[in-house]
Amino acid sequence: MMDYQADGAVQRRRSLVSLLFLPLLAFVAGLALMGWVLTRSGTADGWFGLVRAADVPKPSPPPPVVVQKEAAPPAPQTAPPVQASTTGALDPELLRRVNRMEEKVTQLDLQARAAVGNADRAESLLVAFAARRALDRGLGLGYLETLLRQRFAGTEPQAVATIFTAARAPVTLEQLQAELQELTPKLTGGGPDQGWWQAFRTELAGLISVRREGTPSPLPSEHLRRAQASLQAGQVDVALVEVSRLPGRANAADWIEKARRYVAARRALDTIETSALMEPPPAAPAPHPAAAQSAKASPR
Repeated sequence: MMDYQADGAVQRRRSLVSLLFLPLLAFVAGLALMGWVLTRSGTADGWFGLVRAADVPKPSPPPPVVVQKEAAPPAPQTAPPVQASTTGALDPELLRRVNRMEEKVTQLDLQARAAVGNADRAESLLVAFAARRALDRGLGLGYLETLLRQRFAGTEPQAVATIFTAARAPVTLEQLQAELQELTPKLTGGGPDQGWWQAFRTELAGLISVRREGTPSPLPSEHLRRAQASLQAGQVDVALVEVSRLPGRANAADWIEKARRYVAARRALDTIETSALMEPPPAAPAPHPAAAQSAKASPR
């Protein structure tokens, strides 16, 4: 009875071990079989991203380098020679048209140069007239000094300097007339240093006057009358000569000096006005080389 119980316990233990071992063995065998199948069929490569060494493409060799020789530059092509007509010259009608066009261009250029020259001449005259008007009114030149220096200092420096000097102490025609009228009693008699004998001779010479017919009277009163008439006409230079012949001219020394400055300034103004009018015209341009060649090639 005891032996039977012991054998039963051993059998139960073996059956329990076999129950645990057989599934484990089957599981291991299944894993081994699955691994063999995967490695042989290549399915695992797709699952795990593996690439066989045999499937890796070999790198292609680099293409051979082809050395190309640079082509030589093409030879420059010369322009085809102008085909001459049967007479050996260019087309006469074409040459005539070219000549007419060149003549028109030359005329337009000359007209443009003449217009520019006339404009410069007019501007110079306006500057000279403005300077004369300022001196006639007894005013300073102001900005006209710069314009006079730019326009005329290169050609008429002495005249410009005279005008500048006169403008610093301008003398007007009305001023000369008024001062001469005030000096009238002192001009017909002798000077302050004249003695009684010289005064007697002067009075005696005034009583009898001998002159040729048609010549002006030498009497002091006539000299003074002519001087005043000349001032009224704006002829200061003539009045200056008449006053210089009077016996009392020493009393008019200041008036004579002002009259001389007035005359010098007006002569300087006349000089720059003449210079503005006599500006040389623009030089004609030299003929174009193409025009000269075409003129030579044109038929006679």
